[in-house]
Amino acid sequence: MDPIIFLIQCLNAVQYGLLLFLIASGLTLIFGIMGIINLAHGSFYMIGAYMAFALQPAVAQYLGGGFVVTLAVCIVLTTLLGYALEWAFFSFLYTRDHLQQVLMTYGLILVFEELRSIIVGNDVHGVTPPEWLDGSIVLGGVMSYPVYRLFISAVCLAVALAMYLVLTHTRLGMKIRAGASNREMISSLGVNIKHLYRVVFAIGVALAALAGAIAAPVTSVYPGMGHAVLIVSFVIVVIGGIGSIRGAFLAAMLVGFVDTFGQVFFPGISGMLAYLLMALILLFKPQGLFNQG
Repeated sequence: MDPIIFLIQCLNAVQYGLLLFLIASGLTLIFGIMGIINLAHGSFYMIGAYMAFALQPAVAQYLGGGFVVTLAVCIVLTTLLGYALEWAFFSFLYTRDHLQQVLMTYGLILVFEELRSIIVGNDVHGVTPPEWLDGSIVLGGVMSYPVYRLFISAVCLAVALAMYLVLTHTRLGMKIRAGASNREMISSLGVNIKHLYRVVFAIGVALAALAGAIAAPVTSVYPGMGHAVLIVSFVIVVIGGIGSIRGAFLAAMLVGFVDTFGQVFFPGISGMLAYLLMALILLFKPQGLFNQG
C-alpha cells in the first residue's frame, strides 16, 4: 500500500474510532453505571443528526450563529430531553428485569421514528459543513484529506479528555463512580442517587446526539441511521468492559481500525470483523478489556 494511502486510512480509522467512542461512551454510562439496557441509544444519535439539519437555518436566523452554535443548541436541547426522559420513563426501570427495559426502550425507538417521519419526513438530507471547515489538506501529490474529518477527531478527543477529567477529578465524577459500585451505600451517605442518575442519563443522551450532529455532514441524515451504530456501540461496551470509559475508548479505536482496514483488505467479510474481534477478546477476557471503572 502506498504510504500516503496508508496514512489516509489511518486517519479515517482514528476519526471513525473516536466517533464510535463518543457514541459508545454515553451508552457505557447508561448501561454500565445505571444498569439500563437502552436500545433507544441509537435514536438519540439520529435525533442529534436531524437537529443539526433542522436547526441550522433557525440558529442562523435568530441567534446569528453557524454550525458551532447549532452544536451547542443541540447539546442543550438533548440534555434537557435526556433529563425529562429519565424522569418520565427510565426512573421506573432500575428495579425491573432486563426484559421490561428492552421492551420499553424498543417502544421508544418506534415513537422516535414515527415522530421523525411526521416532523421531518422520510427523505435523505445533507448537512453542509461551515466554510472554514470545508477545505482539504494536501497529502502527497494528488491526495488530500478533508479538514472537517480532522475537526470531528478534535471534538471527540476534547470530549474524551473532558470526561476523564470530570470522572477522575471532580465531586460529580466521584459520586458517579461510587454510585456505580454501590448505589445503596451512596444513598445512605446522603447523595440523591435519583438525581445523580438523571444527570448521568442526560449526559449520555447529549453525547450520542453530539456524535450524530457532528457526523451529519459526513454521513448525511436518513431514516433509521441510529440502528447500525447501536449494535456497534454495544459491541464496544462489551469489548471494553461494561462501565469502563477507558475500555470503551480502546475498544472503539480497535473497532475503528479493524473496520477501516477490513474494508480495504477484506471487503467481502468486513461487516463481521468487529464481531470476530469481540468473540476473540471475550474468549480470553470474558469481562472485557477492563473491569468497571
